[in-house]
Amino acid sequence: RRALGNAYLCRRYEILFYTLLLTMVAAPLTAALELKGGLLELLLAANLLAAVMPISTGRGRRVLLAILAVLWLARAATAWFAYPAFSALTLGLWALLAMFAAGGALRFAMRAATVDAEHLYAALSAYLLAGIFFGIFYWVLEHLGPGTFTANTEFSRMSAIYFSFVTLATLGYGDIVPRTDIARGFAIVEGVGGQLFLAVMVARLVSLYAREKAGV
Repeated sequence: RRALGNAYLCRRYEILFYTLLLTMVAAPLTAALELKGGLLELLLAANLLAAVMPISTGRGRRVLLAILAVLWLARAATAWFAYPAFSALTLGLWALLAMFAAGGALRFAMRAATVDAEHLYAALSAYLLAGIFFGIFYWVLEHLGPGTFTANTEFSRMSAIYFSFVTLATLGYGDIVPRTDIARGFAIVEGVGGQLFLAVMVARLVSLYAREKAGV
């Protein structure tokens, strides 16, 4: 058991990265096959668990896991009793927790003394977490205030995740447009954050690599 725990701790961000990739592959498939959202939410819950586990230890980790369990139960309860507004709010809290976890992954990556796989996975995981859960947050905004986004088709969760990554990468296709100030504000934060992430992380990794080559 201890050996298994140690093996997980050594590869925790690698595991998170691949669960996020699985979610990114599954999201368009569930939309194309017109499957219910249960599978996607199950993957999102797994993403949250994998994201929360590495960012603390001991009591802090237990507190985060307790918060996560409460949010899982709240999401299930509000969906079961058909309270759509409260159900959307609990999903928004999932997104906020994921942003906190993304910050933890980014902090871990920035504290690297050498360039290794686990720190690279942490940086990539932070980027994917932001893209996926910003999308979930956009979907919550649309759900709470219909018309927050203008889209050529229905603004589904897949559409929201797509818009999020388009914004994060500053591609700007223009097929989905935020109409309210709060949605535009979050889009600005995500777009600027995505560019700063790439600039800072690339500079940091190049600096570490150059230091290693120089033998410092």
